[in-house]
Amino acid sequence: MSKGSRSMNATPGFLVWRLSTKFRVAVDRAVTPLGLTHAQYAVVASLYGMRREGERPSQRRLADHTGLEPLYVSKLARSLESAGLVERTRDPRDPRAVQLTLTEQGVERTRKAIEVVRGLHEQLLAPLGGLGSDATREFSHILAALLDAPLDPSALDGENDSRHDKEQS
Repeated sequence: MSKGSRSMNATPGFLVWRLSTKFRVAVDRAVTPLGLTHAQYAVVASLYGMRREGERPSQRRLADHTGLEPLYVSKLARSLESAGLVERTRDPRDPRAVQLTLTEQGVERTRKAIEVVRGLHEQLLAPLGGLGSDATREFSHILAALLDAPLDPSALDGENDSRHDKEQS
């Protein structure tokens, strides 16, 4: 049995997990020469994009944006600050909040990392026609819809019970 036919029988959740793992490992390997991990890349690349939009996010806002736990973002931000890539300052509007911004060194390193990761995107998305293809745009819309769909485990349990009851009647 070929790899492709095994994948066709896998659940969507398993395929998403495998794809995300494959990509995370590839990014880790690609950004290691730049002194970054995949998680650190997620932080600096997000800060880079938010900076371009004129935003200087708090650690909490960045955690929401990346999907990482706030405590983990705080740990990553501290290590990136120690490396001279990120500056952490108190938010003048909320003394409990910490704002994050890239240093000039952080901007340069992030630009290089983004270029490397863009190459990975091209490789990953080649079967769909590359980054600019219609299939990739559709794939991105599907992924965004899945990410935007709420997951409430307690609601899913009740939904499964009612579906099971309907199937029994």
